[in-house]
Amino acid sequence: MLTTRATLDKHHSDVASMFDGVAQRYDLMNSIMTMGAVDHWRELVVEAVEPQPGQTILDLAAGTGTSSATFAAHGAQVYPTDISMGMLQVGHQRQPDLHFVGGDATRLPYADDVFDAVTISYGLRNVEDTSAALSEMLRVTRPGGRIVVCEFSTPTWAPFRHLYRDYLLSAIPAMARLASSNQDAYDYLAESILAWPDQAALADLMARAGWQAVAWRNICGGVVSLHRAWKA
Repeated sequence: MLTTRATLDKHHSDVASMFDGVAQRYDLMNSIMTMGAVDHWRELVVEAVEPQPGQTILDLAAGTGTSSATFAAHGAQVYPTDISMGMLQVGHQRQPDLHFVGGDATRLPYADDVFDAVTISYGLRNVEDTSAALSEMLRVTRPGGRIVVCEFSTPTWAPFRHLYRDYLLSAIPAMARLASSNQDAYDYLAESILAWPDQAALADLMARAGWQAVAWRNICGGVVSLHRAWKA
């Protein structure tokens, strides 16, 4: 379990253990914390990835496979991959037709140039080394392939940022006390959002990793950002 306050320094075994502990109610908590908006955000990710029949898609930090199932429904061959075995076990129970893979985003168990698209939602900030993960995602993507990163970000309107910070640090832990047996995990998740780089800083990290034409779209005033880029 992560026992210290969230920063950008984290260890993959701690993160895996944390998500193991919240796996059963993770999807429920996502819906509660976002007041149902996560379903709409998932649709925007699918639009950005543009899954097509015959394409091969890597869904990182796939958790229980909710997003992966959507890609598969469009005819794509999807590989839901996650570091948390607890999440993968719950995912296999709920989505038995998907092929779940255990893997660390900084050391992916895939060959070079094999995926038409790679995507990660609400998971990049929990990776031990963000730059290494972005480089690994580039390695396994085919030339001309795309990356889509959906992540909590920085609200663009300054007055709202203060309200949003209060929501993260008070409302989310309160919700966790009611709906989850692991409040510490949600304390960490809230704090990790505040410690995460803003939209421009993430775009810079992606470009430094070798991704081309990096752009982003703010959702809900920047509460979430959708970054997209290409492999040359």
